[in-house]
Amino acid sequence: MLSDNRNRKLTINAGGKLIDLSRPQVMGILNVTPDSFYDNSRCPDATTVAKRVTALISEGADMIDVGGYSSRPGCADVSVDEEKRRLAIGFEAIRRQCPEAIISVDTFRAEVARWSVEEWNVQIINDISGGEMDDKMFDTVARLNVPYVMMHMRGTPEAMMQEQYLHYEDVTADVLQYFATKIDRLTHMGINDIIVDPGFGFSKTIDDNYRLMSHIDEFAQLGLPLLVGISRKSMIYKLLDTTPKESLNGTTALNVLALIGGANILRVHDVKEAVEAVKIVTKTIP
Repeated sequence: MLSDNRNRKLTINAGGKLIDLSRPQVMGILNVTPDSFYDNSRCPDATTVAKRVTALISEGADMIDVGGYSSRPGCADVSVDEEKRRLAIGFEAIRRQCPEAIISVDTFRAEVARWSVEEWNVQIINDISGGEMDDKMFDTVARLNVPYVMMHMRGTPEAMMQEQYLHYEDVTADVLQYFATKIDRLTHMGINDIIVDPGFGFSKTIDDNYRLMSHIDEFAQLGLPLLVGISRKSMIYKLLDTTPKESLNGTTALNVLALIGGANILRVHDVKEAVEAVKIVTKTIP
């Protein structure tokens, strides 16, 4: 059965628009980068970005997550100015092609988050570091008063798969405790629209990732919306001995499990397939 949502906050205020997350939403990925792990998702220039935005909108994305800094293991550092330059290409294309779109900015930098919201009316901040990589992020989110996606990760994208970050007593319990501590801090700061992301693939072994997925329904106890991002990740292609390009079927299988377990947002490369998964799961298990 679907995870019990009765005691969960399932609405967020995104730029004055109240979004009901009791119907799972699909967040399409727009990587304005030359080095994201899935090469078909790379949009390094305005032309490829425009095509990607058209595809995301036509396939039914409820929101678009724009990133200008690859978070794959061993990724290269990117300056603040370069990250902003890349993001601006994505924001401009979305605002031109679909002005009413809900945009999320994928950044761990408070300065970039502030700029995105104030200059481009971005409605959601998606922080892979949960405030760990920029101590100004929580204050910035509180001041901007926008929904905040808080992901679990240890270390940095460059170092997160080093041995010291991969040991857990109980990965599900440890991640839940991480969130409980940070949620308490954020709520005391007046931040109300918090979305949690377990961080599949970030500072976790393949076995850790599948343990988390098998207990995904336990995240309902946090009382907050849950975002799951497993699209074409190594937990799929390493298990199946394939590649990111061959991982769509595995992605859909895990997205269905996540939905049954209570996921409210699926962050994906392949919007059409995710939208279909949402329709089938919600039709089968209202």
